[in-house]
Amino acid sequence: MRADARRNRDKILEAARDAVAERGTDAPMELIARRAGVGVGTLYRRFPDRGVLLAALAEQYVHELMDALDDAAAAEPDAWAAIRAFVVHSVAKSRGALAAALAGAAAPQGRQALVERLDQLVRQAQADGAMRPDAGTGDVMEVLNVFACHPGVMPEHFLALILDGLGRR
Repeated sequence: MRADARRNRDKILEAARDAVAERGTDAPMELIARRAGVGVGTLYRRFPDRGVLLAALAEQYVHELMDALDDAAAAEPDAWAAIRAFVVHSVAKSRGALAAALAGAAAPQGRQALVERLDQLVRQAQADGAMRPDAGTGDVMEVLNVFACHPGVMPEHFLALILDGLGRR
């Protein structure tokens, strides 16, 4: 891909990310193009329809989550601290709005790699005795789902309570 085409694609995805977080998946394509500083024709050449754009946005989002998980694993002293840091990072309001908007989108290809990496940390945290053995990766994913994809369903302070309940300290 040419450098200018790559820049346009990146600008479109950034604009789409903001527009979808603000307005949901029905954000007008014209608004996305305007925010990206490109014409509507350029947007449609890169992303022939809304579904293709949302799939690319969801894939990018999952890769960002994977990077955040890897960063937490590298920065934190143990697996449980990494899981907690990742969850807290992932449910932050700006990311939560995007997650909520993309909740109904098809699962991107990178999702499985994210779940597998999280599962490694969960198993390590359990082996370390820092996480309950009867809780698992699915439980952590459900916490992410509730707090990131459905913000406001539970009070924010419940996140810490639930994470404390998953831990063994």
